[in-house]
Amino acid sequence: MRNSCHILMHKNTEVADILTDDGYIMDINEIYASQHLPVGTCKDGEFDIVLLAKWWRYRAIPDSRKDIRDVLQALQIYNTKALAAKCMGLSLSDHYWIKPRGSDLSWESINFFDNAFSEELGDALFGDYAETVKDLYSPDGTTNGNLKKRWKIINGERVLLKAGTFPYQQEPFNEKIASALMKRLGIPHISYDVVWIDELPYSVCPCFTDQNTELVTAYSVLASKNKPNHQNFYQHYLNLCNEAGVRNIQTFMDKMIVTDHIIANEDRHTNNFGLLRNADTLEFVSAAPVYDSGTSLLYNKHIDIPNKSRVIECKPWYETHDEQLKLVSSLDWFDASKLDGFGEEMANILEPLKEKGYVNEKRVNGLVGSVEERIADICDICEK
Repeated sequence: MRNSCHILMHKNTEVADILTDDGYIMDINEIYASQHLPVGTCKDGEFDIVLLAKWWRYRAIPDSRKDIRDVLQALQIYNTKALAAKCMGLSLSDHYWIKPRGSDLSWESINFFDNAFSEELGDALFGDYAETVKDLYSPDGTTNGNLKKRWKIINGERVLLKAGTFPYQQEPFNEKIASALMKRLGIPHISYDVVWIDELPYSVCPCFTDQNTELVTAYSVLASKNKPNHQNFYQHYLNLCNEAGVRNIQTFMDKMIVTDHIIANEDRHTNNFGLLRNADTLEFVSAAPVYDSGTSLLYNKHIDIPNKSRVIECKPWYETHDEQLKLVSSLDWFDASKLDGFGEEMANILEPLKEKGYVNEKRVNGLVGSVEERIADICDICEK
């Protein structure tokens, strides 16, 4: 992998000639199509190799992923960036990849939206990293985030499986609860369900990008232009979305902020929300549906810990949900009657987790009660 020359590709468009070393992007020889450079690698229209290198690093599995060191050692691979390069950086989030210079490979022949992929890397990431792992051609090498996850093709559909954490294994069920909440409120979202594998729960959701549509994270959007001193980052993001032609972005953000308040989401960082873009025309289509809401509902905290919004960590705009709620411009869309009986639905969703002994009745009742309190918070604001 040392001192390798590749062409950064966007589907079949040659974007730039790059130099890689041990999986890292080290330098760029020539830019062929600047308009196709990944969003956020140009600041105020000026390309920055440091930003491109950072974009590539964020594309790989983070070094903080549980057990990733053991997996790399078993696979005899230097680092997670080199692992991503094993599948040419292909992902199921966007349409970028790196092609060896001189290769005649095409997007149609190698992309994961149309072509099958190996499950051996997914097996390794889920703990089965035997010496027989040889085929690393998989989108699992470009899945960001700390939780154990993998892609599978089930009945022709690309779906993502993601684990929970001890002691409560709540994250997969939190995803399902968040889906149920947003379905009731009519908020665009990705639908999650739960499957059990070896007595552990995993969330499962469909891929929400396709052969023509890709995800551009809020992090990349914010990195594309310096923030004026007189604006906060939230207003800066809204302005950039408006400039990109994304309609109704403030209403969408209002809904996401309210959802995160109700479920006490602690990790809505700028890499787990963003915009959808047409990869052919480069036009932004809409806000991406809400996804990745598992780090919520006191997922790793004892239920007796005070759970009001002011003491629960919050991202990305403020440190508390009370402060972040002040960003909401309107609640005209919020209909509390649509949440009648939601506490009972939530308890039913958590029932299998209780049956397996990961949570008890007291915890379930406490979580339901905290959500009902937060719904009441929103109702109070509506009345005012």
